[in-house]
Amino acid sequence: METTVKYASLSKEDFKILITDPVADVMLNTLKQKGLNVDYQPEINKQDLLKIIQNYDAIVVRSRTKVDKETIEKATRLKIIARAGIGLDNIDTDAAEQKGIKIVYAPGASTDSAVEITLGLMIAGARKMYTSMSLAKSGIFKKLEGLELAGKTLGIIGFGRIGTKLGIIAKAMGMNVLAYDVIDVSERANKLGIQQVSLEDLVKQSDVISVHVTVSKNAKPILDEKMFELMKDNVMIVNTSRAVAIDGQALLKYIKSGKVFSYAADVFWHEPPKEEWEFELLKHERVTITTHIGAQTKEAQYRVAVTTTENLINAIKELGVNL
Repeated sequence: METTVKYASLSKEDFKILITDPVADVMLNTLKQKGLNVDYQPEINKQDLLKIIQNYDAIVVRSRTKVDKETIEKATRLKIIARAGIGLDNIDTDAAEQKGIKIVYAPGASTDSAVEITLGLMIAGARKMYTSMSLAKSGIFKKLEGLELAGKTLGIIGFGRIGTKLGIIAKAMGMNVLAYDVIDVSERANKLGIQQVSLEDLVKQSDVISVHVTVSKNAKPILDEKMFELMKDNVMIVNTSRAVAIDGQALLKYIKSGKVFSYAADVFWHEPPKEEWEFELLKHERVTITTHIGAQTKEAQYRVAVTTTENLINAIKELGVNL
């Protein structure tokens, strides 16, 4: 699609980049060292963004800023959207594609951090650690009985970078591991001693289910009422990918009935919660929720910044801007 700006004629000083979320210094320093015009507004709100977005050739966001259809329509000279992260759920990729806007991001940069928080949540759910720590903070030292993970079957939904590394570690912990994915990952899984199965078989056989998928905000739940019916009693569920992959109201139903032993997640349907059922789920003693911190480590944020910056610079060069 034709744009109103001839990017090949732009100097690097004229190429304007807007950064709307906090990013590591390495990104800011590298872009400025390249002589690019960088406007850093990490707390800008939606209304102010809409007023100025037409002045920029590229925008860099993390998860806070939503680059929706309205924003893209206002962005008359925008050619690049850079997401400093591993997912694109806060970007209207269809609207961007229609306007010929290139999207770059940092897949794989926070894999280790995501795997580590998944393991932490898995253990927390199995050993009732949130309740135990809350009791200790109150001066109450009461023993709580949990479950061991060794010897249990872990079902991984989504066998990409994170799911694969989680499977390797879980095997080392003495767990049996099953994997489900929409594509054929059996060759990679088999080499690791992991079996690829159907979603229904995974749900039926797993003592622990860990979700690692990328889905749109409007996607239908993968774990819905039907899947909950198929699950074992005392199943543990972990979710560090997307809350919408699970039917939250069905989850609440089966947490309350006792069929689900624990739910531990780093994501929530609304952050912060809005619906009555969300508040009820959040307050349940066998539910552990962290505040979307899966990639919030110094190491991961550095890697995300470096990878995103490299991809952004390459995309700018492709437009004919001499750096």
